[in-house]
Amino acid sequence: MKRRTILSLEQALSLPSATLRFAQLGWRVIRIEATPSGGGLPGDPNRYIGTRIADDDRRSYFIAPNVGKEAIALNLKDDRGQAVLRRLIKALDADVFCCNTVPSRYKGLGIDYETLAAEKPDLIWAGISAMGPDYPNAPGYDPVIQAMCGYMETTGDAKGPPMVMGLPVIDLKAGDEVYANVLLALLERNETGRGKAIHVSMLQAAASWLITVLPLVDFGCDTSEITRAGNEHRKFIPTNVYPARDGFIYMAIGSDVQWKRLTELPRFAPVANQVRRTNEGRHKEREAIHRDMASVTIRATADEVLADLQAATIPATKIFDIRQVRELPQLREKLTRTQMPDGKVIHMQPAAVDRAAFAREMPFPRKYGEDTPRVLAEAGYSARDYERLASAGVVA
Repeated sequence: MKRRTILSLEQALSLPSATLRFAQLGWRVIRIEATPSGGGLPGDPNRYIGTRIADDDRRSYFIAPNVGKEAIALNLKDDRGQAVLRRLIKALDADVFCCNTVPSRYKGLGIDYETLAAEKPDLIWAGISAMGPDYPNAPGYDPVIQAMCGYMETTGDAKGPPMVMGLPVIDLKAGDEVYANVLLALLERNETGRGKAIHVSMLQAAASWLITVLPLVDFGCDTSEITRAGNEHRKFIPTNVYPARDGFIYMAIGSDVQWKRLTELPRFAPVANQVRRTNEGRHKEREAIHRDMASVTIRATADEVLADLQAATIPATKIFDIRQVRELPQLREKLTRTQMPDGKVIHMQPAAVDRAAFAREMPFPRKYGEDTPRVLAEAGYSARDYERLASAGVVA
Protein backbone atom coordinates (compact mmCIF):
# COMPACT_ATOMS: atom_id res chain seq x y z
CA MET A 1 0.00 0.00 0.00
CA LYS A 2 1.26 3.48 -0.93
CA ARG A 3 2.45 5.52 2.03
CA ARG A 4 0.41 8.74 2.03
CA THR A 5 2.21 12.10 2.07
CA ILE A 6 0.91 15.30 3.63
CA LEU A 7 2.41 18.77 3.27
CA SER A 8 1.07 20.95 6.05
CA LEU A 9 1.60 24.68 6.55
CA GLU A 10 0.86 24.50 10.24
CA GLN A 11 1.30 26.24 13.55
CA ALA A 12 -0.32 26.41 17.00
CA LEU A 13 -2.45 23.35 17.84
CA SER A 14 -5.55 22.81 15.69
CA LEU A 15 -3.83 21.59 12.53
CA PRO A 16 -0.81 19.95 14.23
CA SER A 17 -3.28 17.85 16.24
CA ALA A 18 -4.86 16.68 12.97
CA THR A 19 -1.61 15.83 11.23
CA LEU A 20 -0.40 14.04 14.37
CA ARG A 21 -3.23 11.56 13.83
CA PHE A 22 -1.98 10.94 10.29
CA ALA A 23 1.56 10.48 11.59
CA GLN A 24 0.19 7.90 14.03
CA LEU A 25 -1.18 6.04 10.99
CA GLY A 26 2.35 5.89 9.60
CA TRP A 27 1.77 8.57 6.96
CA ARG A 28 4.54 10.96 6.00
CA VAL A 29 3.84 14.42 7.39
CA ILE A 30 6.05 17.32 6.32
CA ARG A 31 5.29 20.42 8.34
CA ILE A 32 6.04 23.73 6.60
CA GLU A 33 6.98 26.81 8.60
CA ALA A 34 7.76 30.35 7.49
CA THR A 35 11.30 31.58 7.00
CA PRO A 36 12.57 34.20 9.49
CA SER A 37 11.14 37.69 9.02
CA GLY A 38 11.44 40.83 11.09
CA GLY A 39 12.55 40.51 14.68
CA GLY A 40 10.40 37.56 15.71
CA LEU A 41 11.51 34.02 16.41
CA PRO A 42 11.44 31.81 13.30
CA GLY A 43 8.67 29.33 12.55
CA ASP A 44 5.74 28.14 14.62
CA PRO A 45 5.34 30.33 17.74
CA ASN A 46 4.44 27.19 19.71
CA ARG A 47 8.06 26.07 19.34
CA TYR A 48 8.92 28.63 22.00
CA ILE A 49 6.08 27.99 24.48
CA GLY A 50 6.71 26.13 27.73
CA THR A 51 9.81 24.77 29.42
CA ARG A 52 13.02 24.36 27.42
CA ILE A 53 13.20 20.63 26.78
CA ALA A 54 15.74 19.74 24.10
CA ASP A 55 16.80 23.19 22.94
CA ASP A 56 15.33 26.64 22.43
CA ASP A 57 12.99 25.76 19.55
CA ARG A 58 11.61 22.49 20.97
CA ARG A 59 9.92 23.39 24.23
CA SER A 60 7.42 21.43 26.27
CA TYR A 61 4.18 22.72 24.71
CA PHE A 62 5.43 21.94 21.20
CA ILE A 63 6.52 18.34 21.63
CA ALA A 64 3.41 16.13 21.80
CA PRO A 65 1.51 17.48 18.73
CA ASN A 66 4.59 17.37 16.51
CA VAL A 67 6.27 14.02 17.03
CA GLY A 68 6.82 11.87 13.95
CA LYS A 69 6.90 14.76 11.48
CA GLU A 70 9.54 16.30 9.24
CA ALA A 71 10.20 20.05 9.30
CA ILE A 72 11.00 22.40 6.43
CA ALA A 73 10.97 26.20 6.14
CA LEU A 74 9.75 28.07 3.04
CA ASN A 75 9.21 31.74 2.31
CA LEU A 76 5.80 31.61 0.65
CA LYS A 77 5.69 35.40 0.36
CA ASP A 78 8.28 34.97 -2.39
CA ASP A 79 7.24 33.62 -5.78
CA ARG A 80 10.28 31.34 -5.72
CA GLY A 81 9.10 29.81 -2.43
CA GLN A 82 5.67 29.20 -3.95
CA ALA A 83 7.35 27.51 -6.92
CA VAL A 84 9.23 25.25 -4.50
CA LEU A 85 5.96 24.27 -2.81
CA ARG A 86 4.29 23.41 -6.12
CA ARG A 87 7.32 21.35 -7.13
CA LEU A 88 7.30 19.49 -3.82
CA ILE A 89 3.61 18.65 -4.18
CA LYS A 90 4.20 17.13 -7.60
CA ALA A 91 7.63 15.54 -7.04
CA LEU A 92 6.68 13.96 -3.71
CA ASP A 93 3.28 12.90 -5.07
CA ALA A 94 1.59 14.57 -2.11
CA ASP A 95 -1.89 13.34 -1.32
CA VAL A 96 -2.91 16.19 0.96
CA PHE A 97 -2.04 19.83 1.54
CA CYS A 98 -3.23 21.44 4.79
CA CYS A 99 -3.01 24.92 6.28
CA ASN A 100 -4.35 26.88 9.23
CA THR A 101 -3.78 30.49 8.29
CA VAL A 102 -6.48 33.12 7.70
CA PRO A 103 -8.22 32.61 4.33
CA SER A 104 -7.39 36.15 3.16
CA ARG A 105 -3.76 35.00 2.88
CA TYR A 106 -4.36 31.92 0.75
CA LYS A 107 -3.92 33.49 -2.67
CA GLY A 108 -1.05 35.76 -1.66
CA LEU A 109 0.90 32.79 -0.34
CA GLY A 110 0.05 30.66 -3.37
CA ILE A 111 -1.62 28.02 -1.21
CA ASP A 112 -5.25 28.37 -2.38
CA TYR A 113 -6.90 25.22 -3.65
CA GLU A 114 -7.18 26.40 -7.24
CA THR A 115 -3.46 27.13 -7.51
CA LEU A 116 -2.30 23.87 -5.96
CA ALA A 117 -4.93 21.71 -7.69
CA ALA A 118 -3.73 23.09 -11.03
CA GLU A 119 -0.38 21.46 -10.19
CA LYS A 120 -1.95 18.17 -9.01
CA PRO A 121 -5.68 17.76 -9.78
CA ASP A 122 -6.22 14.87 -7.37
CA LEU A 123 -4.82 16.82 -4.40
CA ILE A 124 -6.92 16.89 -1.22
CA TRP A 125 -6.77 20.42 0.24
CA ALA A 126 -7.84 21.13 3.83
CA GLY A 127 -7.83 24.44 5.68
CA ILE A 128 -8.77 25.36 9.25
CA SER A 129 -9.85 28.91 10.01
CA ALA A 130 -11.94 30.69 12.61
CA MET A 131 -15.15 30.90 10.59
CA GLY A 132 -14.39 29.61 7.11
CA PRO A 133 -13.62 31.49 3.88
CA ASP A 134 -16.72 33.70 4.16
CA TYR A 135 -14.94 35.48 7.03
CA PRO A 136 -11.43 35.61 5.57
CA ASN A 137 -9.75 37.90 8.10
CA ALA A 138 -11.03 36.44 11.37
CA PRO A 139 -8.24 34.98 13.54
CA GLY A 140 -9.00 31.64 15.16
CA TYR A 141 -8.09 31.28 18.83
CA ASP A 142 -9.60 28.49 20.88
CA PRO A 143 -10.71 30.50 23.96
CA VAL A 144 -12.17 33.28 21.80
CA ILE A 145 -14.25 30.75 19.87
CA GLN A 146 -15.24 29.14 23.20
CA ALA A 147 -16.62 32.52 24.24
CA MET A 148 -18.36 33.03 20.90
CA CYS A 149 -20.01 29.62 20.46
CA GLY A 150 -21.62 29.22 23.88
CA TYR A 151 -19.07 26.93 25.53
CA MET A 152 -18.10 29.49 28.16
CA GLU A 153 -21.75 30.32 28.80
CA THR A 154 -22.42 26.67 29.62
CA THR A 155 -19.24 26.11 31.68
CA GLY A 156 -18.74 27.06 35.32
CA ASP A 157 -20.77 27.51 38.46
CA ALA A 158 -24.36 28.68 38.02
CA LYS A 159 -23.70 31.64 40.32
CA GLY A 160 -20.29 32.45 38.88
CA PRO A 161 -18.89 33.95 35.68
CA PRO A 162 -18.57 32.10 32.35
CA MET A 163 -15.44 29.94 32.23
CA VAL A 164 -13.04 28.61 29.61
CA MET A 165 -12.75 24.83 29.55
CA GLY A 166 -9.55 23.34 30.93
CA LEU A 167 -8.51 21.85 27.58
CA PRO A 168 -8.39 23.46 24.09
CA VAL A 169 -11.38 21.45 22.91
CA ILE A 170 -12.16 23.63 19.88
CA ASP A 171 -8.64 23.36 18.48
CA LEU A 172 -8.83 19.60 18.92
CA LYS A 173 -12.35 19.36 17.47
CA ALA A 174 -11.26 21.30 14.37
CA GLY A 175 -8.26 19.00 14.01
CA ASP A 176 -10.46 15.93 14.24
CA GLU A 177 -12.73 17.35 11.52
CA VAL A 178 -9.73 17.69 9.21
CA TYR A 179 -8.73 14.12 10.01
CA ALA A 180 -12.21 12.70 9.32
CA ASN A 181 -12.91 14.77 6.22
CA VAL A 182 -9.51 14.09 4.63
CA LEU A 183 -10.08 10.35 5.07
CA LEU A 184 -13.54 10.73 3.53
CA ALA A 185 -12.12 12.76 0.62
CA LEU A 186 -9.47 10.11 -0.04
CA LEU A 187 -12.18 7.45 -0.09
CA GLU A 188 -14.16 9.54 -2.58
CA ARG A 189 -11.02 10.15 -4.65
CA ASN A 190 -10.55 6.40 -4.92
CA GLU A 191 -13.90 6.31 -6.73
CA THR A 192 -13.77 9.57 -8.71
CA GLY A 193 -10.05 10.23 -9.20
CA ARG A 194 -10.64 13.86 -8.20
CA GLY A 195 -9.37 15.92 -5.30
CA LYS A 196 -11.39 18.45 -3.36
CA ALA A 197 -11.19 21.41 -0.99
CA ILE A 198 -12.22 21.05 2.66
CA HIS A 199 -12.85 24.19 4.73
CA VAL A 200 -13.13 23.61 8.47
CA SER A 201 -14.66 26.50 10.42
CA MET A 202 -13.67 26.29 14.08
CA LEU A 203 -16.90 28.05 15.03
CA GLN A 204 -19.14 25.73 13.02
CA ALA A 205 -17.27 22.61 14.15
CA ALA A 206 -17.63 23.69 17.77
CA ALA A 207 -21.31 24.56 17.35
CA SER A 208 -21.96 21.06 15.98
CA TRP A 209 -21.38 19.84 19.55
CA LEU A 210 -24.23 21.99 20.95
CA ILE A 211 -26.56 19.03 20.47
CA THR A 212 -27.85 19.00 24.06
CA VAL A 213 -28.56 22.73 24.35
CA LEU A 214 -29.09 24.60 21.05
CA PRO A 215 -32.22 22.66 19.91
CA LEU A 216 -33.87 23.37 23.28
CA VAL A 217 -34.30 27.04 22.34
CA ASP A 218 -37.13 26.16 19.92
CA PHE A 219 -38.78 24.12 22.65
CA GLY A 220 -39.24 27.24 24.76
CA CYS A 221 -36.75 26.02 27.33
CA ASP A 222 -36.02 27.71 30.60
CA THR A 223 -32.71 29.58 30.62
CA SER A 224 -31.42 27.26 33.34
CA GLU A 225 -31.44 24.43 30.79
CA ILE A 226 -28.90 26.15 28.53
CA THR A 227 -26.57 27.94 30.90
CA ARG A 228 -24.00 27.07 33.57
CA ALA A 229 -24.80 24.23 35.93
CA GLY A 230 -21.49 23.71 37.68
CA ASN A 231 -20.74 20.00 38.04
CA GLU A 232 -24.37 18.99 37.78
CA HIS A 233 -25.96 17.42 34.76
CA ARG A 234 -28.84 19.62 33.63
CA LYS A 235 -31.16 16.67 32.96
CA PHE A 236 -30.06 13.60 34.90
CA ILE A 237 -30.34 13.90 38.69
CA PRO A 238 -28.37 13.26 40.78
CA THR A 239 -25.23 13.64 38.69
CA ASN A 240 -22.68 15.75 40.52
CA VAL A 241 -19.50 15.96 42.59
CA TYR A 242 -20.00 14.88 46.18
CA PRO A 243 -17.65 15.21 49.15
CA ALA A 244 -16.22 12.21 50.95
CA ARG A 245 -14.37 12.25 54.24
CA ASP A 246 -11.03 12.17 52.38
CA GLY A 247 -11.73 13.79 49.01
CA PHE A 248 -14.41 13.89 46.33
CA ILE A 249 -16.25 11.48 44.07
CA TYR A 250 -18.27 12.02 40.90
CA MET A 251 -21.49 10.04 40.58
CA ALA A 252 -23.85 9.83 37.59
CA ILE A 253 -27.42 8.58 37.80
CA GLY A 254 -28.74 8.22 34.26
CA SER A 255 -32.07 6.46 34.77
CA ASP A 256 -34.82 5.71 37.26
CA VAL A 257 -33.56 2.12 37.43
CA GLN A 258 -30.16 3.34 38.58
CA TRP A 259 -31.82 5.60 41.16
CA LYS A 260 -33.74 2.59 42.49
CA ARG A 261 -30.52 0.59 42.80
CA LEU A 262 -28.83 3.52 44.52
CA THR A 263 -31.54 4.03 47.11
CA GLU A 264 -31.73 0.30 47.84
CA LEU A 265 -28.22 0.61 49.25
CA PRO A 266 -28.51 1.04 53.05
CA ARG A 267 -26.13 4.01 52.94
CA PHE A 268 -28.32 5.92 50.46
CA ALA A 269 -31.76 4.81 51.60
CA PRO A 270 -32.36 8.12 53.48
CA VAL A 271 -32.28 10.15 50.23
CA ALA A 272 -35.29 8.32 48.76
CA ASN A 273 -38.93 9.41 48.81
CA GLN A 274 -42.00 8.92 46.61
CA VAL A 275 -41.49 12.11 44.58
CA ARG A 276 -37.92 11.21 43.72
CA ARG A 277 -38.74 7.86 42.10
CA THR A 278 -38.72 9.48 38.65
CA ASN A 279 -36.21 11.83 37.07
CA GLU A 280 -39.01 14.36 36.55
CA GLY A 281 -39.76 14.26 40.26
CA ARG A 282 -36.10 14.52 41.14
CA HIS A 283 -35.91 17.71 39.08
CA LYS A 284 -38.45 19.27 41.42
CA GLU A 285 -36.23 18.49 44.40
CA ARG A 286 -32.81 18.74 42.79
CA GLU A 287 -31.27 21.15 45.31
CA ALA A 288 -32.54 19.14 48.26
CA ILE A 289 -31.30 15.92 46.67
CA HIS A 290 -27.79 17.30 46.26
CA ARG A 291 -27.77 18.39 49.91
CA ASP A 292 -29.05 15.00 51.04
CA MET A 293 -26.52 13.13 48.90
CA ALA A 294 -23.63 15.22 50.24
CA SER A 295 -24.74 14.61 53.81
CA VAL A 296 -24.48 10.85 53.15
CA THR A 297 -21.17 10.76 51.26
CA ILE A 298 -19.32 13.07 53.66
CA ARG A 299 -19.67 10.47 56.42
CA ALA A 300 -17.55 7.86 54.60
CA THR A 301 -14.27 7.63 52.77
CA ALA A 302 -14.25 7.82 48.98
CA ASP A 303 -13.31 4.14 48.75
CA GLU A 304 -16.19 3.12 51.01
CA VAL A 305 -18.74 5.06 48.96
CA LEU A 306 -17.31 3.79 45.68
CA ALA A 307 -17.41 0.19 46.88
CA ASP A 308 -21.16 0.54 47.49
CA LEU A 309 -21.75 2.22 44.15
CA GLN A 310 -19.71 -0.38 42.28
CA ALA A 311 -21.74 -3.15 43.85
CA ALA A 312 -24.90 -1.45 42.55
CA THR A 313 -23.29 -0.79 39.12
CA ILE A 314 -23.69 2.97 39.54
CA PRO A 315 -21.21 4.96 37.38
CA ALA A 316 -18.88 6.75 39.80
CA THR A 317 -15.20 7.56 40.26
CA LYS A 318 -12.69 9.47 42.27
CA ILE A 319 -11.56 12.68 40.60
CA PHE A 320 -8.08 12.06 39.26
CA ASP A 321 -5.36 14.60 38.56
CA ILE A 322 -3.19 14.32 35.44
CA ARG A 323 -0.37 12.48 37.21
CA GLN A 324 -2.85 9.87 38.40
CA VAL A 325 -4.42 9.54 34.94
CA ARG A 326 -1.01 8.58 33.56
CA GLU A 327 -0.92 5.65 35.96
CA LEU A 328 -4.42 4.30 35.36
CA PRO A 329 -4.07 0.60 34.47
CA GLN A 330 -6.55 1.12 31.64
CA LEU A 331 -4.21 3.69 30.02
CA ARG A 332 -0.69 3.14 31.31
CA GLU A 333 0.33 0.68 28.58
CA LYS A 334 -1.43 2.65 25.85
CA LEU A 335 0.50 5.91 26.27
CA THR A 336 2.51 6.95 23.24
CA ARG A 337 6.17 7.75 23.73
CA THR A 338 9.00 9.72 22.22
CA GLN A 339 12.68 9.83 23.05
CA MET A 340 14.58 13.04 23.60
CA PRO A 341 18.01 13.54 22.01
CA ASP A 342 19.60 12.67 25.37
CA GLY A 343 17.71 9.35 25.49
CA LYS A 344 15.07 10.32 28.07
CA VAL A 345 11.67 8.74 27.32
CA ILE A 346 8.69 11.10 27.30
CA HIS A 347 5.22 9.65 27.80
CA MET A 348 2.38 11.32 25.90
CA GLN A 349 -1.36 10.95 25.39
CA PRO A 350 -2.64 7.62 23.99
CA ALA A 351 -3.97 7.28 20.48
CA ALA A 352 -7.74 7.79 20.38
CA VAL A 353 -8.44 4.23 19.21
CA ASP A 354 -6.32 1.08 19.27
CA ARG A 355 -5.07 -0.03 15.87
CA ALA A 356 -2.44 -2.67 15.25
CA ALA A 357 -0.66 -0.36 12.80
CA PHE A 358 -0.25 2.50 15.26
CA ALA A 359 3.29 3.21 16.34
CA ARG A 360 3.46 3.73 20.10
CA GLU A 361 6.99 5.14 19.76
CA MET A 362 7.16 8.34 17.69
CA PRO A 363 10.32 10.17 16.58
CA PHE A 364 11.12 13.36 18.52
CA PRO A 365 10.07 16.60 16.76
CA ARG A 366 12.60 18.01 14.35
CA LYS A 367 14.33 21.31 14.80
CA TYR A 368 13.10 24.30 12.84
CA GLY A 369 13.81 23.74 9.13
CA GLU A 370 15.96 20.68 9.87
CA ASP A 371 14.75 18.63 6.91
CA THR A 372 14.69 21.37 4.28
CA PRO A 373 17.87 20.33 2.40
CA ARG A 374 16.94 16.65 2.30
CA VAL A 375 13.30 17.19 1.26
CA LEU A 376 14.31 19.62 -1.49
CA ALA A 377 16.88 17.10 -2.72
CA GLU A 378 14.08 14.54 -3.05
CA ALA A 379 12.32 16.98 -5.36
CA GLY A 380 15.41 17.23 -7.58
CA TYR A 381 17.07 20.36 -6.19
CA SER A 382 20.86 20.16 -6.20
CA ALA A 383 23.03 21.27 -3.31
CA ARG A 384 23.88 24.37 -5.34
CA ASP A 385 20.17 25.07 -5.95
CA TYR A 386 19.56 24.80 -2.21
CA GLU A 387 22.41 27.15 -1.33
CA ARG A 388 21.11 29.71 -3.81
CA LEU A 389 17.58 29.54 -2.41
CA ALA A 390 18.85 29.67 1.16
CA SER A 391 21.06 32.70 0.52
CA ALA A 392 18.06 34.47 -1.03
CA GLY A 393 15.92 33.73 2.05
CA VAL A 394 13.55 31.51 0.08
CA VAL A 395 14.21 28.48 2.29
CA ALA A 396 15.72 27.99 5.72
